[in-house]
Amino acid sequence: MRKPNLVGAVVPSSPNLAREMAAVVPTSGRPVVVELGPGTGALSGAISRRLPAGGRQVAIELDGGMVEYLRGELPWLEVIQGDAARLGDLLGEAGIERVDAVVSGLPWSIFPADLQQAILDQVGAVLAPGGAFTTFAYVHALGMSGARQFRRRLDLTFDEVLTSRTVWRNVPPARSYVCRRPHQN
Repeated sequence: MRKPNLVGAVVPSSPNLAREMAAVVPTSGRPVVVELGPGTGALSGAISRRLPAGGRQVAIELDGGMVEYLRGELPWLEVIQGDAARLGDLLGEAGIERVDAVVSGLPWSIFPADLQQAILDQVGAVLAPGGAFTTFAYVHALGMSGARQFRRRLDLTFDEVLTSRTVWRNVPPARSYVCRRPHQN
């Protein structure tokens, strides 16, 4: 509540929503999974539980205080401080060219349209063939113009956008989007 322009949720995502979101994480091989906006790490644990041995989990967090918190509370999580709009550069500096899944807890509704698109373009550029991007939206906001515009932006950026059933056991209830096959610009 102290940083409404950076944090879009007043409580962490529930374990139910976290499991729904982590479903895109491959369970075999040596996948690379990137989490955008991990906040307090509510989704991080669910991702880690699905990730096979030898997989790599990287979190991109803008806020320095959250980075320190995550590094202290989740020492197994590889945390990179930076802006998701520079995702390709940040991953390149970490020696990562392609990722198998991107899981986003970013507060899309508080971002201007150009920043939303910049981040989505970066996600599309780093996804490996067959990779998936997932994010969520709160059900109560789905009818708002910003949420409808964001959904259109997803449809314009990815060839496939699937919407989950409502996760009622989350505060507030939410739906996730699973996006595949980014359109090449």
